[in-house]
Amino acid sequence: MDEVVITEEMISDERIDKLQHLVARRQNLTVILENVHDPHNIGAVLRSCDAVGISEIFIVYTDSCFNLLHQKVGRNASSGAQKWVQVHYFGDLKACINEVRSRYELILGTHLSENSKSLFELDLTKPVALMFGNEKDGLSEEALAVLDGNYIIPQYGMVQSLNISVACAVSLFEAARQRTAKGMYNVIYDSGNSEHKQMFDYYLNRHFEFIRSK
Repeated sequence: MDEVVITEEMISDERIDKLQHLVARRQNLTVILENVHDPHNIGAVLRSCDAVGISEIFIVYTDSCFNLLHQKVGRNASSGAQKWVQVHYFGDLKACINEVRSRYELILGTHLSENSKSLFELDLTKPVALMFGNEKDGLSEEALAVLDGNYIIPQYGMVQSLNISVACAVSLFEAARQRTAKGMYNVIYDSGNSEHKQMFDYYLNRHFEFIRSK
């Protein structure tokens, strides 16, 4: 049987418009997860990232679970969000940070210290990466050493602790609030913009891959 070739002509105008609108609202904002072991937490983070217009995240594992967790995330993380949010995996913290710094100006982490700022004092309209540590120990000393700043999420209860996926969602939606106020989501897709075109082609391929997998 001849292989069916899927072409751009086979996608509806409505879907093309939706993909272009998606591309136009993607933000210069990202997330780094360090040794986050629970695939359900990662799936929740991916959904939050997609919701605020993030196109990629970075996951670094510096322990022996790297290969296993890489596979589990691929199988179990939210497939809908993972279709639209590219996940970059690293087994080395330095390599991960170097890659992030080539694309984003600042790396901020959730960590309580004398110099920590409130989340609501941050300027999250800059190209910024927000870094979160694992469920038990938080960010490693090595990760803390490369941050440009620490922040905390103000809390008013007894426990003073949030699940990593919840902390990430709160942080991202504060960034989205600030960016909305500055009109950063009011962007029109530009076919002459190479970054827009490259991202559109990526999402178009992801769309076709999803169709082929059915």
